[in-house]
Amino acid sequence: MPEPLKTLTSKAVVLSQSNIDTDQIIPGRFLSTTTREGLGAQAFYDWRYEADGTPKPEAVLNRIDPTEHRILLAGRNFACGSSREHAPWALLDYGFRAVVSTEIADIFTSNALKNGLLPIVVDQATWDDLAAHAEQPITIDLDASTIRRGHAQPVTFEVERFARRCLLNGVDTLGWLQSQLPAIEAFEHRTETVL
Repeated sequence: MPEPLKTLTSKAVVLSQSNIDTDQIIPGRFLSTTTREGLGAQAFYDWRYEADGTPKPEAVLNRIDPTEHRILLAGRNFACGSSREHAPWALLDYGFRAVVSTEIADIFTSNALKNGLLPIVVDQATWDDLAAHAEQPITIDLDASTIRRGHAQPVTFEVERFARRCLLNGVDTLGWLQSQLPAIEAFEHRTETVL
């Protein structure tokens, strides 16, 4: 699980195409691995590389520094298509911590939240403003559930409450359960005593 996510300030990468599906995010031929390490090299592979593996110089993801561009500003209906946990794994390993779009597929949203990638849905006017100023840092404040650019008014967004807690603490579901172990053991002890 990535580090806790409380506040993220970063430039955004704009991929304005609608209907970017999970096979474009991580092509099916790279799904044989059960580990997430190294999948960032295959993120958007067919967009970034020629058939012989030569990088495409015009590909925006080949021209940025992923440490400075941690937010993906994606077109409508992002991550549609088949469910694959490898898609958020690849985006995280590439360097993204958040995806902002006007519409994000439900299954991808669930997979992203479980793996530490923050999906944010905004209205079209907000998306247009962020895209028009993508080189200006965007600040995502998960604690306050706001996103803002420069001196513009913050825009609120919603994240499911349990997923938000896990992201803020840098844990996944199993990590959260393990943090509750003392309370679970106390409950079990009380239950055994009653029986």
